[in-house]
Amino acid sequence: MLVVSDPEDTFVPLPDDLLVNLSECRDVIDTFLDSLPSMFQDNVNVESALGPALRAVFMVMNRLGGKLLIFQSTLPSLGVGRLRLRGDDPRIYGSDKEHTTRIPEDSFYKQMAADFTKYQIAVNVYTFSDKYTDVATLGTLSKYTGGQVYHYPSFQAAIHKDKLSQELTRDLTRETAWEAVMRIRCGKGVRFTTYHGNFMLRSTDLIALPAVDCDKAYAMQLSLEETLLTTQTVYFQVALLYTSSSGERRIRVQTAVSPVVSEIGDMYRLADIGAIVSVFSRLAIEKSLSTKLEEARSSILLRIVKALREYRNLYAVQHRMGGRMIYPESLKLLPLYGLALSKSTPLRGGYSDVQLDERCASGFTMMALPVAKLLKLLYPNLIRVDEFLLRTSPLAGESENMLKRLPLTIDSLAVGGLYIYDDGFRFVIWFGRNLSTDIIKCILGDEFAADLSKVYLQEQDNEVSRKLMGLLRKFRQSDPSYYQLCHLVRQGEQPREGFFLLRNLIEDQVGGTNSYMDWIVQLHRQVQQNA
Repeated sequence: MLVVSDPEDTFVPLPDDLLVNLSECRDVIDTFLDSLPSMFQDNVNVESALGPALRAVFMVMNRLGGKLLIFQSTLPSLGVGRLRLRGDDPRIYGSDKEHTTRIPEDSFYKQMAADFTKYQIAVNVYTFSDKYTDVATLGTLSKYTGGQVYHYPSFQAAIHKDKLSQELTRDLTRETAWEAVMRIRCGKGVRFTTYHGNFMLRSTDLIALPAVDCDKAYAMQLSLEETLLTTQTVYFQVALLYTSSSGERRIRVQTAVSPVVSEIGDMYRLADIGAIVSVFSRLAIEKSLSTKLEEARSSILLRIVKALREYRNLYAVQHRMGGRMIYPESLKLLPLYGLALSKSTPLRGGYSDVQLDERCASGFTMMALPVAKLLKLLYPNLIRVDEFLLRTSPLAGESENMLKRLPLTIDSLAVGGLYIYDDGFRFVIWFGRNLSTDIIKCILGDEFAADLSKVYLQEQDNEVSRKLMGLLRKFRQSDPSYYQLCHLVRQGEQPREGFFLLRNLIEDQVGGTNSYMDWIVQLHRQVQQNA
């Protein structure tokens, strides 16, 4: 720990005086970490000089590189990089200035990110406040350094400690490639035009990644520069040059081959819905940084309409389907994911529905998510579990086969059921109004009649509770990249249940948004226009 008297004139000793070998100084470091919570517990100063601190950190780390973790619980307010409260005026939403609240306010942080990248320093940002901390600006540090944003709104240690502990542990222990650069090559006639994700583009095709791991993904768009009819295949090659955690300099090369088809119909038949939705998501989030949210949502609709109209023009006449909506089997879920994307946290609603920091943090997260994780976030799992919990079958596998995914609509929720909603980042456990009191007592113990917003789910000494907690553990283990907190909701409990219905039942018409059927009708109408 270093105390600096003047934030405007940051001075640090030589790096060798501040950095120590962990194995040699473990006891001293453990003692420091143990005393840290009490060291400033009586401090009433809530000012933050993040900018000067970043400069000091850079002076220490620029000789070695590595990963910087920032834990921020208030708006930076002192020295260079200080930020102001913005985005709290509801009148700005729907205006031409709306997008300005979602872009960085101060160029200082982007410049710091460029400096960090140059010296192989990745930045992960952890934010905790229930008040505005300008995640849109702070997240820039992660966006351009290959890092990640973790957001814990209204952080409470008693509730969030397991989530923070698990995600911080994974951040520090997952296999990481350091000092990496990635280049993508492709065969003759094809060229990559745009790149999407958390990185710094060093040249037209060289991506700088101070740190990269398995929890990140990147999307690219390509264009055809000339006809490919003279060849049957096109090759793509990704080369990642990096340093392993053991200090070895390595290069990983992955080569893929794609067939060249002469019929557009064949291209549709082989379409990859996950890749398409991943690119659409990144394009829409990027568009929201320069336009109104309404226009970003409209762009999703227009892209889907364009794709389906092209397919319709190919086959409508020969199949005599003039008045029907037709699409290839590979894209049958595209309208559903398009609706889910338009209702996602970065793009939906307005001033009152989503806090600005939450919207921006979710946008940073979605820009870096692997395909499977993104699809689950857009259209989460909803399963009924009360029958499973009561079943005494010795065949665990047979019982778990009962857990089928349900459509995200109010019709899926029976008043006598218990449901788990899982989007990969949190669980919502929904208690039907007529759910058996015995099940509720088994799950909640003495707090079965309490306000569920104040109940913390814990394992009780009975088989039903053990099976439920075991099921949640299994879901968490299937994807350890994030830790799902449990939120408990009882049917008819306002406003908690109303908030759950508004945000999560994607196929329903809630809060002025389209239902799935309305969305399909709108798509169909626009596809038929000028078809």
